[in-house]
Amino acid sequence: MKWWGWGEDGSEQPSLPAQGAAMLHDELGLGDRYLPPVPIEQVRLPDPVLPEGVLARLAGIVGEEYVRQDRLARVRHTAGRSYPDLVRLRSGDASAAPDAIVCPGAEAEVADVLTACDSAGVAVVPFGGGTSVVGGVEPLRGGFPALITLDLRRMIRMIDGDRTSLTATFEPGVLGPRAETLLASRGLTLGHFPQSYEFATIGGYVATRSAGQASTGYGRIDELVLGLRCVAPAGVVETKALPASAAGPSLRELLVGSEGTLGVITEATLSVRPLPEERRYEGWSFRSFHEGVEAFRAMEQAEASPDVARLSDEEETRLSMAMASSGSTAERVGKTYLRVRGHEGGCLAIIGFEGDSKEVSRRRSRARGMLRAGGAIQLGERPGRAWLRGRFAGPYLRDALLDRGVFVETLETATTWSHFEELYRAVGGALRESLSGRGTPPLVMCHVSHLYPSGASLYFTFLARQEEGAELEQWQAAKAAASDAIVTHHGTITHHHAIGQDHVPWMAAEVGELGVELLRAAKERLDPRGIMNPGKLLPPA
Repeated sequence: MKWWGWGEDGSEQPSLPAQGAAMLHDELGLGDRYLPPVPIEQVRLPDPVLPEGVLARLAGIVGEEYVRQDRLARVRHTAGRSYPDLVRLRSGDASAAPDAIVCPGAEAEVADVLTACDSAGVAVVPFGGGTSVVGGVEPLRGGFPALITLDLRRMIRMIDGDRTSLTATFEPGVLGPRAETLLASRGLTLGHFPQSYEFATIGGYVATRSAGQASTGYGRIDELVLGLRCVAPAGVVETKALPASAAGPSLRELLVGSEGTLGVITEATLSVRPLPEERRYEGWSFRSFHEGVEAFRAMEQAEASPDVARLSDEEETRLSMAMASSGSTAERVGKTYLRVRGHEGGCLAIIGFEGDSKEVSRRRSRARGMLRAGGAIQLGERPGRAWLRGRFAGPYLRDALLDRGVFVETLETATTWSHFEELYRAVGGALRESLSGRGTPPLVMCHVSHLYPSGASLYFTFLARQEEGAELEQWQAAKAAASDAIVTHHGTITHHHAIGQDHVPWMAAEVGELGVELLRAAKERLDPRGIMNPGKLLPPA
């Protein structure tokens, strides 16, 4: 991935569509700033400070070619892909860079590296695709004088694919696309497609409790993990990949979402499905976000939901239409149709079904009846296909927005249906008040993308003019205001982005002080010296 943004090195930088760019320019009050990333030669990088003898010991474990200290490798592993990460990287700040990057090729090498670092007092940050948007891979030293990043990119095997049991076992460094290719060769799919899919890894999915875009139908990753192996400084923890067990509290649940703070996930056995015979994606329109939310609730509670159920509010729909505008005759006809039906300024929903053709037809028929009963009108398959083509495009557009001095960030939460409207208003209001108070009024958007019988997710995207010279302070103020609103108004501090560093101040509100102490006790047993991913998940003692 590019050291300063999203995508492969050398890939073409996307441009903003003219109508969308004009809308943002006018509504956010943008100037004519152009802020490209600095050349990598100008990035500020400290000298590595590993204790004497450690480098040679690590090289003896994994091989000299798999221990790197060059500029590019250290800069690439300085941060994830959150807004603060990118602001720092693009300005040339890699002052927190790891002292070395170590790439083990097998579980035994992972164990030996952790033993070496534990004995030398060197902190370790496990690293998969580096796509964290909450500071989850930032090299925080936690009081240790030195730190290595443990890059798992060499551990890319599918150990087993069991079509009879519908399970597959992977090493942690397998990228999302590679996992799907390996599974497809056996007629299987995991069906887990987060927006970071192109660059995220199986180990990263599991370590962060991620939720793919089709999680309403396929399930979140925590529902798909059947068993795993985790190497900690104190030893190896293994949970068996069995259908179910009543043997006490689930150790699997303790390790899924542990974010590298307890150890390194070296193997995961996941539930998979046969490749779908058919995929049908279509667009629908609601007059209002409230109307759409109520229809989605009814559909989910009647067990009629599709695999993908995504509902954009009025602001997100408005920007999406501006970004997709071509000025074509078909587009003008479509807008006229919506206006005549009373849906002008309404909300776009994307509905997707995957599976056996007969089953897809049956499910579509039932869901369509419920959507129409809820006030929706059908827009056909074109919007669905367009969404499917562009489902991973958001991070690429973010780079183009950063070039123009736009503060662009996301956050997500979930709550029960009873508190949904309250939380939606509270978080949106907190973001508008915080950023407007700093002289940078924002555009705040939201969508629903994961449904449960008891509630749903809310995924906010917000944009504002960057506060020049105070970009990180601006971000911190907005993040704090929104997070306080979330915990005050019955939401979870994170639905699928994990805790990382950014959400640590609200972890006690999420699980309680005693809950934090319970997690600390597990860490103290598995990682007595505290070398594993310092500063993440757990508030400081």
